[in-house]
Amino acid sequence: MQRIPEALKNLVDQLARLPGLGPKSAMRAAMMLLKWPEAEVRRLGKGIHDLRDTLHLCGRCGGLSDSDPCPVCSDPGRDATQLCVVAEWDSMLTLEEGGFYRGYYFILGGLLAPLDHRPAETLEMDRLDDRLAEGEVREIILALGATAEAEATASFVREHVSARFPGIKVT
Repeated sequence: MQRIPEALKNLVDQLARLPGLGPKSAMRAAMMLLKWPEAEVRRLGKGIHDLRDTLHLCGRCGGLSDSDPCPVCSDPGRDATQLCVVAEWDSMLTLEEGGFYRGYYFILGGLLAPLDHRPAETLEMDRLDDRLAEGEVREIILALGATAEAEATASFVREHVSARFPGIKVT
């Protein structure tokens, strides 16, 4: 039986760690990369390398950006009294593409899922408390989804905010 070259095995192992890619899909992706022109593969590699150097988490909302604060958080035309709480950055992007919400965002960093080892301590609640303690936010809009995990997280956030910031409306 022919042994897989070490460089290919290492790449497949790394790719297989990505969501949605198992070992077979990772091997197909790696083999496709071997068929690409060298310049394209190097550009992809540079893009992956530069990702960590150029992207930051916004100190206000927790979103990915090449600036801190991000363009959304630095927009003075937004309604500072509204804070839309989403689970992840891609949810914020989706809402922004709709163009109908003009308040600010806060990324919670996931949803409660005790069976997947994501307890309440994994959520960005301390950062949310700091943001609410600034005193501008009057309403939190929970946009976490309709799954069981999203509902549990929404209940947790609602109770947490109501207990610590009773003057803030949670919708």
